[in-house]
Order: sequence, then C-alpha cells, then structure tokens
Amino acid sequence: MWINVKGRIPVAMTIAGSDSGGGAGIEADLKTFAALGVHGTVVLTSITAQNTVAVTGVQDVELDIIEKQIDAVVEDIGVDAAKTGMLHTSEIIEVVAKKVKEHGFPLVVDPVMIAKSGAPLLKPEAVKTLVEVLIPLAEVVTPNVHEAEVLAGIRIKDLESQKEAARRIAELGPKAVVVKGGHVEGGYSTDVLFHNDNYYFFQAPRIPAKTTHGTGCGFSAAIAAELAKGFDVIQAVGNAKRFITLAIRYGIPIGKGHGPVNPLAILYKESEKYNVWKEVWDAVNIIEGSKQVYKLIPEVGMNIAAAVPYADTVEDVVGIPGRIRKAGNRAVAACPPEYGGSSHLARYILSMLNYDYSKRAAVNVKFDERVLELLKAKGFKISHYDRRLEPAEVKEREGATIPWGVEQAIKNLGEVPDVIYHKGDWGKEPMIVIFGENARSLAKLVVELAEEIADEETTS
Repeated sequence: MWINVKGRIPVAMTIAGSDSGGGAGIEADLKTFAALGVHGTVVLTSITAQNTVAVTGVQDVELDIIEKQIDAVVEDIGVDAAKTGMLHTSEIIEVVAKKVKEHGFPLVVDPVMIAKSGAPLLKPEAVKTLVEVLIPLAEVVTPNVHEAEVLAGIRIKDLESQKEAARRIAELGPKAVVVKGGHVEGGYSTDVLFHNDNYYFFQAPRIPAKTTHGTGCGFSAAIAAELAKGFDVIQAVGNAKRFITLAIRYGIPIGKGHGPVNPLAILYKESEKYNVWKEVWDAVNIIEGSKQVYKLIPEVGMNIAAAVPYADTVEDVVGIPGRIRKAGNRAVAACPPEYGGSSHLARYILSMLNYDYSKRAAVNVKFDERVLELLKAKGFKISHYDRRLEPAEVKEREGATIPWGVEQAIKNLGEVPDVIYHKGDWGKEPMIVIFGENARSLAKLVVELAEEIADEETTS
C-alpha cells in the first residue's frame, strides 16, 4: 500500500451507485482504489440492475442512510479524497453536498448522466441541482463530451470547443475541469484540463475497443486515489489518464455489449515484473551455454526479450542492453537483462500483441535460408515484409518501421505468423525474428536450430 504525506495509508471514498454487472459504479471504483494502493470506502447511493447491454432497474438508497454512511467513514477512518458517481436525484445530490461541506474533504465529481447502454442515471430535474449545489464544491469535475455539452451549453466537436467547454464549466465554481476526449473524433483521445486559468493536455492513442464500460468511473476514481496519495491536480490527472488507457486497452471482453475496463491491469503488470525478468535471464543463460548459437548471431547482434502482461510501452519489455555478441566461438550477453533493454525487439513484441496476445516474447537471429527451412519443417508459420517498399512517411516517423513491417507480414500471410523475416535494405542487415509465448522456450529453440545447422555442416 502507498503511504501518503500524512504518513499513513491514504483513504479514498466513492459516493456512487452499484453496478450488478461489476463493470462500473462502486465496483469499478473499489478495483481502481485497490490497484493504485489506497484503501477504498463506499457510500452507496443507488442499486442498479444492469449488465453490458442495459440498465433494467434502479432503487435509490434512503437519504438518512446515505448521510450515515458518510459520517461513519469520516468519524472513524477519515477521507483523504472522495469521488461521486451516480447521484440519481436532486435530494441525493443535496445530501451529498451538505456532507461534503460539513466534512471538507477534496471531491472529484464525475457528473454521471447516462450509462454506456444509453439509460439515464441522472433525472433531468436533478441536472440543475448538480450544477448549482455540487459542482461548485468540486476539486475536479470530469465530464465526457456529452455531459460537458449539457454543463457548458455548447456543441463540442474539436479541441478548441473542448477548451471552451472546460473554461465555461470552471465558471460554475470547481477548482479544475477535465473535459474528456473519448467521444471527439480523431486518432488520439485528448483530455483537456483547465486549472488556475491554464490548459493542460493529456493525449493517448485511440483504442478501437468495446471494453469501455466503466471508463468514466475508473478515471475519476483514479484521480481521487492520486489526490488521496498527495499528488497535485495536474499529476493526478496525468496518472489517471495513463491508468485508464491501460485499463481500456486490456479490458475484459464479456457480455453482449460494452465489456468493462480492467482496472487491475496495472496491478498484474507490476506483479509479474520479476518473473519476466528472471525468464529472460534464464534464456540468456541457455544461449550462453550453447557451443553453437554463435553461428546464428547477426552482425548487429542477437537479442531476446519478453513483455510483462498488459505491456504497452518499450519499458514493459525486458531485453539485453548491448545485445548478445560473438566472442570467439561463444555467445556472450553484453549486460544482464533490463526493462527497456531492447527497443528493437520491444517494438516487434508490442506490435504483435495487438494481434495475438500469446506472442509476448521474441528473439532475432541472422538471416539464413537454412533456418527458415528448419522452422518451416517444425510447423512454424512464416511471413515476411520488404523494407524497400516502406512508404516515405513511415520511414520519417521514429519507431514506425517495425509496426508497419508486422502489419505487412500479417497481410502477406493472411494470418498472424510465428516468424517474420526481411531481406534488408540500404544499410539494414537482413533479419529473422521468431515469436513465442516465453523467452525460455525461444532460447531452447535457437540452441536446437544452431545444433541442427552444425550437424548439417558436419555431415556435408
């Protein structure tokens, strides 16, 4: 658990409804709090009957019980920051606002109006109460585009209108406003933060996924968690953006509608870091222990790498800094494995994970037709791409060649391959890259290939 600036475990409170499908509401909030290392407490405002497709029923909690839940937590445990989600009626909003003023804890307001399925979660007459009573008390307000249009009274279609909406909502009294960009068209999702008369922009590639149920809940809960830990608003929003982007990318594909985001993705990633590092270290020892692998090392060197679960950056992939080199008739690693140790293989792995999540490890060997023949005989699916056909705009973008090459190799084969090779280009050495489920098995495969080639050379 995290220890905050007060020297204790931070406590974040969710004041929201329950989602029987487990994807949004207090269920999503508590998962988020746990994943980010804070203790989560709950004030339940409504019970909903819902799944990934529809909300089929709502029952509000009695007002005095809502009050007593807040008081019970504050009087014993304390609250470092809180967030609101579904506040179904004007009366619920008024009770929550009264208690926020009474206890004075920082509040993140997620102005939940409509469920992902399209069902209303805020009664129309309650919007005025939300605007006049609760939003002025907020440390941060986090509307999506549709909610921001209601609150700001303008149409939002681009970054400039996002900025204008954020400024207008700030005039309602909150200290900061984040207008989320998930519903604004474009290749990137840009969230606009307006704080202390300044704009801040948080951008992530748009993810073509249906696992978006609970996005707003998880994002606002993450901001509350980061505030509870002692981060300022700008840091909290930036951390929350990275958190929810990962949760969407590795969402849970269940149900017939919009599956839930995965707030625990970040936790699984961190928990596996040592195991994946050890896996690559074992693979290096297997390669260095072979008397024949040096025959497969390219001029630029060999590398072997593996990604942690839910990898999304080069820093989530373990590789060998300086690569594995020839030292006489032996293969020797320049350094122990490190995260971020091979940007080359990391880009291959990250690209492949977009198509086949089982291919989270890779090794490169020198181009040799005999290697391809042996791999084909073992049943590996093989494809290639031609670096000479790489478009100029791809060549100009740093790190774009490998994702383009992987895409071309998949198109050429009509399915996801196990092996991708290219025959080089001006100043680029030909190369074979082999993919697998883990680095150890790939290391054993490379040793096997090297020994089979050595046997062929002995008998020829």
